[in-house]
Amino acid sequence: MTGTAIISALAVWGAGWFVNARLANSPAAHSRLVKLLVPVIFGVTILIMWELLVRMLEVSPVILPPPTAIASRFAAELPTLWADFEQTILKGAMTGYIIGMIAAFAVAVLADRSEFLTRGILPVGGFMAALPIVGTAPIFVRWLGSDWHSKAAVVAVMVFFPILVNTVAGLRDTAAMQRDLMRTYGAGYWATLFKLRLPAAMPFIFNGLKIATTLALIGAIVAEFFGSPTVGMGFRISTSVGRLALDMVWAEIVVAAIAGSTLYGVVAWIEGRVTFWHPSQRK
Repeated sequence: MTGTAIISALAVWGAGWFVNARLANSPAAHSRLVKLLVPVIFGVTILIMWELLVRMLEVSPVILPPPTAIASRFAAELPTLWADFEQTILKGAMTGYIIGMIAAFAVAVLADRSEFLTRGILPVGGFMAALPIVGTAPIFVRWLGSDWHSKAAVVAVMVFFPILVNTVAGLRDTAAMQRDLMRTYGAGYWATLFKLRLPAAMPFIFNGLKIATTLALIGAIVAEFFGSPTVGMGFRISTSVGRLALDMVWAEIVVAAIAGSTLYGVVAWIEGRVTFWHPSQRK
């Protein structure tokens, strides 16, 4: 049975590889449809291999449930999954993300005007970014309670420093000749900031924002392991593991993956519209 399972999985992998290779080498390889089909076919290939191996090797669902079981649980638990998504992502992660982003921008502008603040904040920022979430999350839960407010605080701290460091680096990226040219035109600090330095810093800022999207989701979910009401993705994962309901755990993981990919894609889409002039956006 083991040999048959491996041969079947390899056959599926070979078929997926063959189809993707043909698409990649076709005349329409650079079309939008083909660029969408290639990752979709790759993902479907992985899912079919997963299903075959788990079924044919008779792997216990407690260890690894098949994709069909996960999809079935996902469909059956949609109201619960939505409630968890709303609690963890919309309230905890997104609120913390917005608060951390605004605070990072404000502090970056202040630090940009003061060499003293720059030298003081950036090392502290590096230190704070290295603090483990398992240490900071219980503190915020104790301070702010077990509802989503403490999770938003954890997320705000986690995203603050990556955005701050990238924004400060971006504001310092303009050449001295460009700043001197602005001064010859009689532009003051704020005019130079909004017309030269901030637009030039946008690629750096969006790098920080994209990094922060992943940190926001991780922070909100992990923080719920240290205290939450009876709703939330972290709460559901921890309780489902305790009940050996691994299909529910994987359903929550699917929700987190979809939410993270969507948020990252939205930020990347906005970046493409804002920094269309940058070499990284040229195709």
